[in-house]
Amino acid sequence: MRSFDYQKPTTIEDALSVLSGEDAMVLAGGMTLLPSMKQRLISCETLVDLSAVPGLSGIAREGDRLAIGAMTRHADVAASDLVKETIPGLAALAAHIGDQQVRHRGTIGGSISNNDPAADYPAALVALGAEVETSTRIIPAEAFFTGMFETALEPGEIVTRVLFPVPDMAGYGKFASPASRYALAGVFVAKTGDVVRAAVTGAGPCVFRAPDIEEALNGSFTPEALERITLDGTEILSDMHADRDYRMNLVVVMARKAVETALKLAG
Repeated sequence: MRSFDYQKPTTIEDALSVLSGEDAMVLAGGMTLLPSMKQRLISCETLVDLSAVPGLSGIAREGDRLAIGAMTRHADVAASDLVKETIPGLAALAAHIGDQQVRHRGTIGGSISNNDPAADYPAALVALGAEVETSTRIIPAEAFFTGMFETALEPGEIVTRVLFPVPDMAGYGKFASPASRYALAGVFVAKTGDVVRAAVTGAGPCVFRAPDIEEALNGSFTPEALERITLDGTEILSDMHADRDYRMNLVVVMARKAVETALKLAG
């Protein structure tokens, strides 16, 4: 690890001031950043730790939306009674991120800002039609995730909250790598009224909507509706972990699991 200056601001204004300098990076949970720095894959002049900035963590209901602070840990999302009551599929997703150590250190803001192509939260944000609130603006989730490890965040911009519309029902299905616990394919489905949205993670270079799955589920929100579905494999990856055909099959299987989970959680 190369040397760097460590800053731990206590206000959002101070954090933004430090980040306005050259070659500064944000430290949230550090689950990806710190190992990358140790391997010298990433370096910076200044590391800005947000853990002492008030107001960046917590979970609250705001009308028909659930607001989750960027520094809220995965374990807190998973254990929250409010999340379990309003979007139980999101609580279930958080409960299976990484391992126990990751869930008690990793944050929702850090995860989505890193935008690993196999991370879990991006699928939930896109399927639920969430919005990402930053220090300067509000970005729809579909516009926030722009590519592999890339987002719409500008230099010096900090994620402060994620705003989730509360659906009628939602669920997540993930086939996890046994080594990393990242998704080889994960599908989050959300139904609100007559509209179903489905988003896929782990199977492409970036989270993406699945219109074939959405169309089938709009006709009938049941696992059986996906029995004979054929996917457009344009965005599906083929790599050392799984080839394209295998991942395409996994996406359908995980979509069925997500629907089963959504129906079960809805009672």
